[in-house]
Amino acid sequence: MVRANGAVSLRELARVVQTSEVTVRRDVRALEAEGLLDRRHGGAVLPGGFTRESGFPQKSHLATAEKTAIADLAANFVEEGEAIVVGAGTTTQELARRLARVPGLTVVTNSLLVAQALAHANRVEVVMTGGTLRGSNYALVGSGAEQSLQGLRVSRAFLSGSGLTAERGLSTSNMLSASVDRALVQAAAEVVVLADHTKLGSDTMFQTVPTDVITRLVTDEPPAHDDRAATELQALADQGVQIAVAGGSGSDSVPPRQPRRDVSLPGPRRVPAGSAGAGLRATSVLSEPAAGAEQRAARVADMRRR
Repeated sequence: MVRANGAVSLRELARVVQTSEVTVRRDVRALEAEGLLDRRHGGAVLPGGFTRESGFPQKSHLATAEKTAIADLAANFVEEGEAIVVGAGTTTQELARRLARVPGLTVVTNSLLVAQALAHANRVEVVMTGGTLRGSNYALVGSGAEQSLQGLRVSRAFLSGSGLTAERGLSTSNMLSASVDRALVQAAAEVVVLADHTKLGSDTMFQTVPTDVITRLVTDEPPAHDDRAATELQALADQGVQIAVAGGSGSDSVPPRQPRRDVSLPGPRRVPAGSAGAGLRATSVLSEPAAGAEQRAARVADMRRR
């Protein structure tokens, strides 16, 4: 199933083989040990993510709770009457569903899924790029899309991708998608990346947004045992990226229009006082040097108490 689809969810695997998700998770761990696949939160993908990209049906079933929480939090950084660009992806699609309630908003996008989510929003104007339809993620790409973005200027861009590292920034597996994302970034004064913890530390083939261009990362809280994601978050914070962490589980959800927390960090991309998200409660938890697993677990516990 993974070879045929590129990715598969644990829930779907359990349904097909008629067993529990606990059993499936154990077997997937064994297959990963043999190098046959890579585990992701809630599913599995083919190993060697530099060249392979999962299609929309597979991506839509992975880390759904995390994407919902990220979208809830990211919507708080959008103001009434603003003009923004929103890139393609399943997380940005979730964001678009929440933006339908923001009056006077103008959204420029190359994603048919984002446009569809906003199609019936009476107070939101949707502007679509030109370009060639890329069926795997329902996005418009190519020179037509890039040319339609020339001369455009908006307040912020909301983008997702296939991987995010402190060393290279945001990346994707497709060259055409990467080119359009770079054009979207050029049109924005600020760049907000939406990426769940499964993408932290993953590096794919084509860079879209260098780390020094990212203003803010909106992500979910990595599990206590996920050292790679926690370490990558710390490295991004050390480079001046502002980190906004949403509750990834149902017991730690984000109230509407009330960001759970926003980590304000020094760096050239700090949000000006008059912009969206200014004045949110800040904490310096992520500005400490990287520590061991026990210290990291203590910080997570402290963040939850706050």
